[in-house]
Amino acid sequence: MSAFNLSKNPIYDHCFSQDRKTVAITKENDVLLFDVSGAKPYLITTLTHHDKPVTAVDISSDGKIVTCSQDRNALVWDLSGDGRTYKPTLVLLRINRAATCARWAPNGRKFAVGSSDRVVAICYYEAENDWWISKHLKKPLRSTILSVDWHPNNVLLACGSADGHVRVFSTYIKSVDSKPEPSVWGERLPFQTLCADYIGNSGGSWIHDVRFSPGAEFLAFVSHDGNVNIVYPSPPVGSEPGVPAAYFEVRTRHLPFKSLAFVNDNKLVAGGFDAHPVVFEGSEQGWQLTKSIDDPTEAKKHVQEEQSAIDLFKSMDLKGKSGSKFSESLPTIHQNTITKVKLYSPNSISTSGNDGKLVVFKV
Repeated sequence: MSAFNLSKNPIYDHCFSQDRKTVAITKENDVLLFDVSGAKPYLITTLTHHDKPVTAVDISSDGKIVTCSQDRNALVWDLSGDGRTYKPTLVLLRINRAATCARWAPNGRKFAVGSSDRVVAICYYEAENDWWISKHLKKPLRSTILSVDWHPNNVLLACGSADGHVRVFSTYIKSVDSKPEPSVWGERLPFQTLCADYIGNSGGSWIHDVRFSPGAEFLAFVSHDGNVNIVYPSPPVGSEPGVPAAYFEVRTRHLPFKSLAFVNDNKLVAGGFDAHPVVFEGSEQGWQLTKSIDDPTEAKKHVQEEQSAIDLFKSMDLKGKSGSKFSESLPTIHQNTITKVKLYSPNSISTSGNDGKLVVFKV
């Protein structure tokens, strides 16, 4: 486990470079790039062209950085010729409300930006004008888009929104994409084809995050009811999305999860308002919560065992309650909500939080 105190402000999103030597984090209106290859992280540069809080950052497979913000803009940053500074390129999002999330397609040729404008902008580069233009996914979106995730074929996109729906769209653009192979999500996939539309059993809870499984045969999402949902699809019927072949809702007593990441096809990790990650495991036969990482219950037990009787009586006399060195802080590494969970390596995850910390956990 490695923990870095990178900011005194909340970190809404983070992303590591492919070689894991650099990490980008959000900080208010800016994005900070740190070198984390040494004993201590040091600041490389600050990306400063947004004038409202940055809501998301992502790094493509070839090193380009995309940022989006409540200022309704997105920027793509390329490393300049000197190898030290980043040059921003304009993105024509054509939205009237805040951009909420952004994610590169696996091949780095396009990216998706969700927004409060009830659209998803699919952005791709137009060399003639040296800018990034966009096409919109609109119907049947009815609310703010809170999360997006790409299928490995670079065409299918999963979207989670505040109306409680998870939808899978085709984003096929003839000038950019290769024709995708048929899959369980569909065969003919023109732009904006609705391949799937799911809603949690609680109905209407905000979908905070959605992810395709590593094998891309199913997806999982976390909602504001504190539950984790896993959906195995069936092929679309004509122009209508198919019903789930299998659906599992893992009910928990945890506060809502904000983010999740798959470790493999049989294991995922979620984190959120409880400030520590939780592991879920399963298959097409069923899923269940198996353990907590950085478990606060175990930490409290450890403190209580170490506390001497005299300390206990002193605290009860002075404060009217049993004392604990964690009385003013949480018994977990994160001291506030986990905002983002991402896969770091085959056996570890990285998390960022409202406490300004970035932590790498073994799973």
